[in-house]
Amino acid sequence: MNEESRTNIGTPVPDASDPEELREQVERTRDELGITVEALAAKADVKAQAKERTAAAKDQASEKAALMADQIRAKAEQATQLVKDKTPDPVLEKTSQAAAQVRETAARAGQYAADKAPDPLVQNAGRAASFARANRGPLLAGGALFTAFLLVRRSRGRR
Repeated sequence: MNEESRTNIGTPVPDASDPEELREQVERTRDELGITVEALAAKADVKAQAKERTAAAKDQASEKAALMADQIRAKAEQATQLVKDKTPDPVLEKTSQAAAQVRETAARAGQYAADKAPDPLVQNAGRAASFARANRGPLLAGGALFTAFLLVRRSRGRR
């Protein structure tokens, strides 16, 4: 490569008579070269790029999952409210009474099972109960929807 083609690339060649200017030019060129080499190394690191893409896809998927979960909860709440609005008051009262009886019977059955069950089974049941308490709203909404479905199905069967 001749001297003229070098001046067309990057910064112009400094005056050769000033050694300090030459040192500064060499230092700038080294810095530019270092930056260029780092950029090329980053482009060549396929494994790191794949990890970055995977992490980005994972973050995006978790955001979408959270959004979908929120939408499902909102729809379930709307459906529950709709079922409550459409269900006559006597049915709601009977449902409430039945739920109270079920809770009471379940408590008695739970106590009986706890008295008779081995310890590992009791521990697993305790974890399941904690999960049910933590997710009470969605479970109740699902139960209400299921009850409404059964009531509609039963009323259509009588016609």
